[in-house]
Amino acid sequence: MILLAMAAFVTAVLLLRLPRSGWALFGAALLFGLSGYALQGHPGRPGAPQAASVQASETGTAMVDARRELFNPAQPPQRFVTVADGFARRGQYADAAGILRGSLTDNPEDTEAWIALGNALVEHAEGQPTPAALYAYSRAEALSPDHPAAPYFLGVALLRAGRANDTRAVWAEMLADAPRDAQWVPAMRERLKRLDAMIAGMPGQ
Repeated sequence: MILLAMAAFVTAVLLLRLPRSGWALFGAALLFGLSGYALQGHPGRPGAPQAASVQASETGTAMVDARRELFNPAQPPQRFVTVADGFARRGQYADAAGILRGSLTDNPEDTEAWIALGNALVEHAEGQPTPAALYAYSRAEALSPDHPAAPYFLGVALLRAGRANDTRAVWAEMLADAPRDAQWVPAMRERLKRLDAMIAGMPGQ
């Protein structure tokens, strides 16, 4: 450390042409650094660098996969939605929501982006259907009133917030208004049946 300090001083004086008036100040700074190292340095301690790793979010991955199942697999989402999905899968919901907001500013007619934004906002709020998330779902439903994604994920958010009866009302209305030939109807009827069984088993029902 002393040799490094001397080398730094020589470099500053000869190569960087430190003015003579600054020699004392620079030397004092080096001595102060050496003193701090002498008091707190641990050169014998082995180094153990930690590699940064991002844990994949099981909930985020499940929500992304569930959303994609409700949209045409032959038509991939817009580029920014795909990027936001990557953040959501890693549990970085605030970043995902920021990307989606920017995407919707340029293309406010993107139903899947509104759904993805609603989901990201719910996850960021730890499962709570915030006003911003509800707004996103409402925009998606207004753009595609026959599509199941908005009422389905709204129901999921309400259920996670402990509002099972509200979820049932949303899903029942969704099935009542569904086109007769919609492929998702049988699966939603089964989900509603399970929800009814869960509600029946809840205390106070």
